[in-house]
Amino acid sequence: MNNSPFNHTHFIGYVNQVTPQFVKVHFPSSVLMKPFSFYGEQLRGGLVGNYVVVEGDQFGFLGKILELSLPEKERFQLSEKSFNTKEFHPTGKIEILLSFELFNPMKIDKGLNSLPMIGAKVFICSSNFIKNYFKGFGLKGVNKSVAPTIEFGCLTYDKTTIVELSQQALFGRHCAIVGTTGGGKSYTVSKLIEGVTYNNSKTIVIDSTGEYINFDDEDFSEKSAKLSIDSFFHYTNLAISDLFVLLRPSGQVQAPKLMEAIKSLKILRVLKNNIDDDFIEKVDENTFSIKISEQVRENITIRDNTILKAGQLMRPYNRVYNKFINEIESIKSDFDIKSLSLQIVKECVYDVDFNNKDKWGGRNDNHLNNCVSLILRINNLINNSKFDSLFGFNKEKNENGELINIINDFINNDKSLLRINFEFVGFDFQSREILSNAIGKYLLEEARVSRFKKNPLILFIDEAHQFLNKKVKDEYFEATELNSVDSIAKECRKYGLFLCIATQMPRDIPNGTLSQIGTFISHRLINHYDKEAIVNACSSANRETLSFLPVLGAGEAILMGIDFPMPVMLKVNMPTIKPNSETPLFTIKTLKKN
Repeated sequence: MNNSPFNHTHFIGYVNQVTPQFVKVHFPSSVLMKPFSFYGEQLRGGLVGNYVVVEGDQFGFLGKILELSLPEKERFQLSEKSFNTKEFHPTGKIEILLSFELFNPMKIDKGLNSLPMIGAKVFICSSNFIKNYFKGFGLKGVNKSVAPTIEFGCLTYDKTTIVELSQQALFGRHCAIVGTTGGGKSYTVSKLIEGVTYNNSKTIVIDSTGEYINFDDEDFSEKSAKLSIDSFFHYTNLAISDLFVLLRPSGQVQAPKLMEAIKSLKILRVLKNNIDDDFIEKVDENTFSIKISEQVRENITIRDNTILKAGQLMRPYNRVYNKFINEIESIKSDFDIKSLSLQIVKECVYDVDFNNKDKWGGRNDNHLNNCVSLILRINNLINNSKFDSLFGFNKEKNENGELINIINDFINNDKSLLRINFEFVGFDFQSREILSNAIGKYLLEEARVSRFKKNPLILFIDEAHQFLNKKVKDEYFEATELNSVDSIAKECRKYGLFLCIATQMPRDIPNGTLSQIGTFISHRLINHYDKEAIVNACSSANRETLSFLPVLGAGEAILMGIDFPMPVMLKVNMPTIKPNSETPLFTIKTLKKN
């Protein structure tokens, strides 16, 4: 490529006005604006949307033509034939996008520390010059030769200019794909999944509706996990906070009793798993003996696979808790949930016995009455076949189809794509939101221990408005936030876990999440609040470019972000592997006559 973008054969005009927002250009002749061919490249002259370069004293400038007009006195001479037979002197408005060093054009400056001068020459920008800019966005010099790229599309106004983007620029600061129905959002997601998997990058897709099923047949794809059909998320892998969201205990009595019941069942598991002569000894099926001192042992009594509390000594219980506190206080729900409702009944006792302060008191009927609705919710949840197939209440943790095991196997093998299918997951009890939040929380924990630093992982979340910014309310209208994805957006870039969300309604995405998104691919947006959400979240976006959002065609998008010094309007290439997202067609049906 010729290092200089300023070719006299590409000259079209002179700068005649400079403002901080744009410059105006004077075209000496309308002939200069007409399309022409140069060494096999078709150059379209001065048209709205075209890229141009402006030659300065020390810097060059890349700009985009926003407006064209004729002087007032020449407008009346314009006719169908006159533009081709007479010379006119149009003027145009150019938005300056970035500046570059005059003798090293590929070294760009993201900020506009200088502007062109009056009289600076304006040239048509060749496709070779600008497409090399796209390829280098987001990369440092030493990485440009080895960084994976994705041939994403072409310029909207110049189909010959290929837009090839580095994967680092797209996902290195998280990515959001937004747009109304029919704008091409699903095809863009497919194109990106196709690109990163062809580059052998680890990718997990949370597929809300099953529309990316066509990826299952590819060699790079792991067998998809169809939740509630052939896979499940075992409840013991839920965090305690997720379990609280699922069960929605009130904060007055139910939440403390639920917490104590979970604690007791975790202690029971410790008792069963740590039987030895030194500290814990199993006396019989209903009794465990705890060593208090060399001479003293005290018992913990078991009834119906629960720990008895009423009238029992607290000291042996507390001794076990203190010795195994890390295991018992872990965030995992590692206990027998089938005994949970009965254990809550056992927890409904007075704090102390009035005759012996070392013991729990008798049954507290007021607390028990307050916990009835919670006990009913637990029993209904455990005995519901849909939730059993989703959370494995009656399955072992290591059975085939357990989702955490599937994720771990995928991370360790040589496959590039794992699709987690939510198509068959119901909307009852906010199970979709809780499940996606639990998956995000697991990946967040793995990222924090640097599991993805050497082999980064991209997490795609389709229809993200269904999962993010969700608050679950209990029967007393107290809300609990599901925010693991928000935490991924805020802290996981440095750990090698990258987020890519796709949504029709960016206004429903939390501001904290949107503010951490570095790359936006915005298809057609009509709603005012959706457009404002993008304007507020994307610092590099400007009002002039975003004014095109309501009129973008299918597959057209505006690409903008921190690693992109300028917004780019492009047409996304059709993916080889298409999503299953076509709208069903109405047909005329004739009634059969008797």
